[in-house]
Amino acid sequence: MPPTYGVANDSRASEEATGVPTPYTPLLGTNIEAAAHRQLKSEGIAGISSSVGNLCNTILGTGILAFPLAMASSGLIPGIITCIFSGSVAGFGLYLLSRCASQTPHRRSSFFAVAQLTYPSLAVFFDAAVAIKCFGVSTSYLIIIKGLMPSVVGSLHYVLNPSSEIPWWTNSGRFWITIFMAILVPLCFLRHLDSFRHTSYVALFSVAYVVIIVVVCHFDPPKGSTEPGEWHLVHFTPSFISTFPVQVFAFTCAQNLFPIYNELASNTQSRMNLVIGASLGTTTLTYEIVSIFGYITFGSNVGPNIIAMYPSTTLFIALGQFAIVLLVLFSYPLQVHPCRICLDKILPFKGYTLSSKSAESCDAENEETEEEEENLSAHGAVHELTPLRHTILTYLIVVPGFLVAYFVDDLQLVLSFVGSTGSTAISFILPGLFYYKLFGDQPGHSKAMKWASAALALYGVLIFIFCLTFNIWKVLQPIKDIGQLL
Repeated sequence: MPPTYGVANDSRASEEATGVPTPYTPLLGTNIEAAAHRQLKSEGIAGISSSVGNLCNTILGTGILAFPLAMASSGLIPGIITCIFSGSVAGFGLYLLSRCASQTPHRRSSFFAVAQLTYPSLAVFFDAAVAIKCFGVSTSYLIIIKGLMPSVVGSLHYVLNPSSEIPWWTNSGRFWITIFMAILVPLCFLRHLDSFRHTSYVALFSVAYVVIIVVVCHFDPPKGSTEPGEWHLVHFTPSFISTFPVQVFAFTCAQNLFPIYNELASNTQSRMNLVIGASLGTTTLTYEIVSIFGYITFGSNVGPNIIAMYPSTTLFIALGQFAIVLLVLFSYPLQVHPCRICLDKILPFKGYTLSSKSAESCDAENEETEEEEENLSAHGAVHELTPLRHTILTYLIVVPGFLVAYFVDDLQLVLSFVGSTGSTAISFILPGLFYYKLFGDQPGHSKAMKWASAALALYGVLIFIFCLTFNIWKVLQPIKDIGQLL
């Protein structure tokens, strides 16, 4: 008996009405199953805990080691206030970005997508700024690993086997970053942030271990620790100018806000607020604990690396140094991921799979036209990259970063410029401008929020000018001193 297409159509109508799949002819069933598969892929699968973990891991980095010094430049009370202020401002910027993300096509939010809705002519430049910032930070992580690992291995060797001589090759930072790339490269090829949840948990455990060291060593200082100095409730020093940006940039994580929004299951505003609030609350509390106990332990003698203040003659401290390596190691892929997304928008050649279509843009019979798909692409859709394009973009980030880290020992100056420009732009200036453009003129919209977003953008511009001017002054100061000597 030939197939009855009317029955198939009735079955399809029944499925649409009840939501229960109804078997019918294989040809139509294949189309429906394919559409259902695309529908499933277009929906987020990440949970609250993995989203919070990834965002916390993006925030928490080696900046945590310098927070006690930042507090020493102003005193205990101002240090606590400025840390809370910096975290609150960063959280407000993330909230504005999450609101803007809701205006983009389904599960396709990105800086490029929001820029297409607000400032289309500048979209590529925004993505370029984010890509440069993420590339610089990821490269700095490799340089940090290169500098830390010889010291970590030396400390562990001294503690575990002090009588033997340490092998010569363990003192080579280049050897260690080459070894660690075998771990990092496979992680960098993962397509979704939710895939990093386990490594993020390991990194957060490392942060918790560092916090334990700082607290325990305050009450029971190990022998050989740096002599403590005086600590003050309020004590502003000239170094406050250079340490305040440390707190500002320590909360930078906006580059991963859009991927988290795309992957979060049921990404309502209330759930996004929970992710943002839990992440910023946890990281602010962590920074405060390390700052307070580190500062009151060493006072005015605290250095830029709180872990280096303790002698690595015990396994307890030596493992703390290794915890910093793990923290940096597993933060590296979280910088590569948004960098690849931005490069995808910048580079001219394209390559996507059929599964890049969303549930709204792909029905069971594939009736959408090619022109409509291109229009969606123009609005910054996060496509499913082909393996070839995914591989090329990943290697364009990983290989140059490795080469720079292999041959360069100090990127402090470069990163200071990247932080004062790229971090300020994506954390403060762009969220404020995007929100003001999208929601500022909507009828019935809160005027307070409108002007608050404008104030955030203005705050970002002021930080941009201040930090950039200060960095330029630091570059020119040695030149000026040499001129005076001549």
